[in-house]
Amino acid sequence: MVGRWLPRLINQHGIDLVVANAENAAAGFGLTPDVLAELLEMEINVLTTGNHVWDKREGIPCLDREPRLLRPANYPPDLPGRGFGVYETSSGIPVAVINLEGRVFMRNLDCPFREADAILEGLDERYKVVLVDFHAEATSEKGALGAYLDGRVSAVLGTHTHVQTADERVLPGGTAYISDAGMTGGRDSVIGIRKELSVERFLTQVPVRYEVSKKDPFLCGVVIDVDEVTGYARSIERVQVLAN
Repeated sequence: MVGRWLPRLINQHGIDLVVANAENAAAGFGLTPDVLAELLEMEINVLTTGNHVWDKREGIPCLDREPRLLRPANYPPDLPGRGFGVYETSSGIPVAVINLEGRVFMRNLDCPFREADAILEGLDERYKVVLVDFHAEATSEKGALGAYLDGRVSAVLGTHTHVQTADERVLPGGTAYISDAGMTGGRDSVIGIRKELSVERFLTQVPVRYEVSKKDPFLCGVVIDVDEVTGYARSIERVQVLAN
């Protein structure tokens, strides 16, 4: 779906920077060097992640080797990788990308709000366009971070729940926001997993080996238009592409 549809979306919307969350790209769990290389050949400029980035041991060294791959910044600082970076659009505009992870129903990490403060305080004031991938479970926590960073970043984009939400908007201070950008995978599934396996786990409460669903694939995301001079978002639009 990404290989087939991303070039068309780039053409259709005039996109000059593509950010994708890839923490489940390796058969639903983690990331491997081969999958990383494949994604970076697909016109993706930056890859963010989340709690599942640690699932494939062979992929963890990639966090230090590949500057276009991020992990949440509020993990302990001695872990591999980095939580933010500055990248250039196809027209040469610098864009800072920050990756954070929530704490509600998640790991007991450092505070993502204070981590965002620290990164923004140390960011060169020349970098006006700032995107935040907030990988979190609770919409309340995502909404709170959106409100907290409104007017200070260009966009706060939620990931992790795999279900695209319908609350996309530009907040009063000029920050584009959505609680979850959605997933790319099998729509005929339970958050991308074969639905019969998920049902079995809920019915029996016994661990079940999950497998990715390949039925009715679709691609989800958002397109954001940002004023590169002010860093404020002009618009945010949901995207959902079906295979057929």
